[in-house]
Amino acid sequence: MIRRVQPSVLSTATLGILVSSCGVSEPELPPHLEFSQPVLELGLERAGQVEIRNTGGQSIGPVELIPGEIRDLNGSMVPGSRLSLDPVEIPTLNPGDKRLLTLELSLDGSMNSGEYDTWVRAHGPEVSALLSVRFTVLSELETAVTSVKILAPSFDPRAGDVINLPLEARDTAGTLLQGVPVYWSIQPSQAGYITKNGRFVGYKTGPMSVIAQAGTVADTLALDVLHRNIDGSFIVARTGREVGRYTSDLWLHGNVLYSGTWGTRQTGTQSSFGNTLNIWDISTSGTTLQNIEKSFSIEIDARVVNDVKVRADGELAIITHEGSDDALNGITILDLDNPLEPTVVSRFTTELESGVHNVWIEGDYAYLVVDGVGNGLRILDVSNPENPSVVARFWAGESFLHDVYVRDGLAFLSHWNAGLVILDVGNGIADGSPENPVEVSRLSELGGQTHNAWYWPESGYVFVGEEDFDSPGIMHVVDLRNLLEPREVATFRVPGQTPHNFWLDEGSGTLYLAWYGNGVRALDVTGDLLGELDHQGREIAGFVYNGGSGTCNRGSGDTCSWAPQFHGGLVWVSDMNEGLLGLEPPR
Repeated sequence: MIRRVQPSVLSTATLGILVSSCGVSEPELPPHLEFSQPVLELGLERAGQVEIRNTGGQSIGPVELIPGEIRDLNGSMVPGSRLSLDPVEIPTLNPGDKRLLTLELSLDGSMNSGEYDTWVRAHGPEVSALLSVRFTVLSELETAVTSVKILAPSFDPRAGDVINLPLEARDTAGTLLQGVPVYWSIQPSQAGYITKNGRFVGYKTGPMSVIAQAGTVADTLALDVLHRNIDGSFIVARTGREVGRYTSDLWLHGNVLYSGTWGTRQTGTQSSFGNTLNIWDISTSGTTLQNIEKSFSIEIDARVVNDVKVRADGELAIITHEGSDDALNGITILDLDNPLEPTVVSRFTTELESGVHNVWIEGDYAYLVVDGVGNGLRILDVSNPENPSVVARFWAGESFLHDVYVRDGLAFLSHWNAGLVILDVGNGIADGSPENPVEVSRLSELGGQTHNAWYWPESGYVFVGEEDFDSPGIMHVVDLRNLLEPREVATFRVPGQTPHNFWLDEGSGTLYLAWYGNGVRALDVTGDLLGELDHQGREIAGFVYNGGSGTCNRGSGDTCSWAPQFHGGLVWVSDMNEGLLGLEPPR
């Protein structure tokens, strides 16, 4: 029989403190009661024994032994069941004495299956000790199980491959039992992860065991987890130097790259503001390293041009404003008739005065992230770019909005401490539209600082960034195959820094992640995803360039990756310090 290990709860008791010094007689130890163990695990047994001791220097007596109430794991008292003790009182415990205490459970036949707690308190003059008692009650179905068998897969899984492990539980007649609770474990415990319903993923390679227990019987399956055998490296193919200003986000369309600028960069006595959109010609070809040059720049009234997006038809672009001198932040709409020399169509500020941090363009609508708690999302009709208008608003009721991503008629709002919020803006699941966005669902339990999201409809997953600088953030994988019930199923961590923006090459199933001082990461996200992806051999490559220290020191040549985009066979990366890199992805 394989026994489950329950978490221990350490008891507290009054401790005697002895202070001695050379040449001074030691005082007599005060009385001290303790049990031989702080937690008694009875499991399925109905009786057990434990010692009670006087480890102090004075006699104690009488010692009263008091049984506690029986409670379920929710803390609710269970009527009709009790714990009996023998003895119930010890007249005297001299220093060093110990007595054997026998415990016996009398359980109500109507008790639900599950785990239960109770306790025993030993109480004497000015001293006491507490023993926690744990036990398990089986259901009638669990009691009927006489054999279990894990059905082995027909292949050896690789690290990171999720496999389902069906289980057969039978009674004495060999009848297959349905709905039997199963308790799964792995040996070694850090070699993988398994869910309550038997979905397993291996972390380490090599032999390991999966154990399934149903009732009082168990089965062990030996697995040999194989290497995933994916690796590679990035190669720098293009560079675009921008050291006068900090580079923010980027967007590519055709043979043109558009990049924003951020904050104030001090170069000697020169202060350069983030008030510029840079336009780069990337049409050069060849296999050797080439530098790309800025072909044009547009300056606007801002201190941060955080984001730039190009509409899918390549005819229109929008850049965002924060920190404008006239306190009228908002957006500038550009005509891309000549994509290398855009012209300004209009500047729009109504309801956007606090600043716009990010933007997404979908057809004739622009989705704008407005700075500040209480502002949230504005949806703009840009069918007439010279005269746009606000047609809808949404705020999640708490925190501020940081980013928006729109796909398949769904808007994915990275709503900072409110989490991931999903709106119907034309999908049809909640009868929403761009002019009437309707909340479909939200997932708040993502640790806060929800920064960005990428939805992959083919897989049903959303990849969500957590930008937490105090405790370096993680990437969360949210299963959205049921749009009404999003749930987190996996994570990816890189020690030291927090992530920023992502881009998914859906053809290869490779997620590119900009991770500030940790550079650019390429992650295999094919197949089912479960558990801790950073333990599964799924990282194809990580690239820290320019001799980066891993700390993203602004104003230096240090690696400071902001955003990636896979375009034209290269992974283009904006770097706050250095400008742009075009990387050949790992093969």
